[in-house]
Amino acid sequence: MISANPDSELLEADAPASSPSDLDALQTEITAAAGWIPAVIDEMSKMVVGQRYLVERLIIGLLSNGHVLLEGVPGLAKTTTIKALAATVKADFKRIQFTPDLLPSDVVGTLIYDPREHSYSTKRGPIFANLVLADEINRSPAKVQSALLEAMQEHQVTIGDQTHPLPEPFLVLATQNPLEQEGTYALPEAQVDRFMLKVIVDFGSEEEELRILDMMASTAPRISIEPVIDTATILYLRTLVDRIYLDPNIKNYIIQLVYATRRPGNVDKKLEGLIRYGVSPRATINLTLAAKAHALMQGRAYVTPLDVRAIALDVMRHRLLLTYEAEAEEVSTEQILGWILDRVPVP
Repeated sequence: MISANPDSELLEADAPASSPSDLDALQTEITAAAGWIPAVIDEMSKMVVGQRYLVERLIIGLLSNGHVLLEGVPGLAKTTTIKALAATVKADFKRIQFTPDLLPSDVVGTLIYDPREHSYSTKRGPIFANLVLADEINRSPAKVQSALLEAMQEHQVTIGDQTHPLPEPFLVLATQNPLEQEGTYALPEAQVDRFMLKVIVDFGSEEEELRILDMMASTAPRISIEPVIDTATILYLRTLVDRIYLDPNIKNYIIQLVYATRRPGNVDKKLEGLIRYGVSPRATINLTLAAKAHALMQGRAYVTPLDVRAIALDVMRHRLLLTYEAEAEEVSTEQILGWILDRVPVP
């Protein structure tokens, strides 16, 4: 298992690289750390066939401290991929199966009264873990969804009158099925906005389907994954993400993309009347962090417009609300974002 030095001061927050010497030093560190991310991907490939796009987005969420929502029909290895990622990290992992009868206390925990001692003790829920799989998150009502809000945003939960910090790193990886509507609940907009990325999971190729058949068509497939990194390594990689250089032109490009969703008529007249609400300021923050993490995965100490464009759909698709006119014309969120990406000038 690869581990960062726990005694190293590199886990402390560093200022973003700005001068050529800072960039050279950061590039040296990124090059030295280049083996960690491929090691995670290679280990996950023992259990996950294909789905490279999904795997990379999960790692981007892990590197940039952002929660990830996966949407796809059953059987596309959403849960398997998340469990494979958790297995490659030496960290505490918990799975919560969301159901209509789930209670908030089943997620965050509750107070237990001891009649003999006449006192209360705290029983912590499964949310107290580094990686939390919220499986079929749209199966539970709003009261349960709201129990996650404080945890996802503040990395803490309140039980009774006490606030408890969650372990770091802390990441919620959620799945939902877009097909079945019976027995499901739409996620509140406030919660959806707290997911850094929403990744649409699709079918693989015929060759990948054949590999799945050869690997998994057994009554007892035996696949073991070993941890290759630990939490100290993740926190160290996050300091590298924070230090990656972001040129003022790239910052302005991100702002222009965000504001194009709020003032679509300034970009293209045909977009007028199709967008009800543009993306929130969290999109600006998350697009910046995700682009930095994407640059790190490419082994670069600076962000390019291609990094921003590569991650833009996953950051903004769930934050964009369309009008009834757009739905009537069968215009999708991806189509609108594609038009915006094509028309906003690239620096």
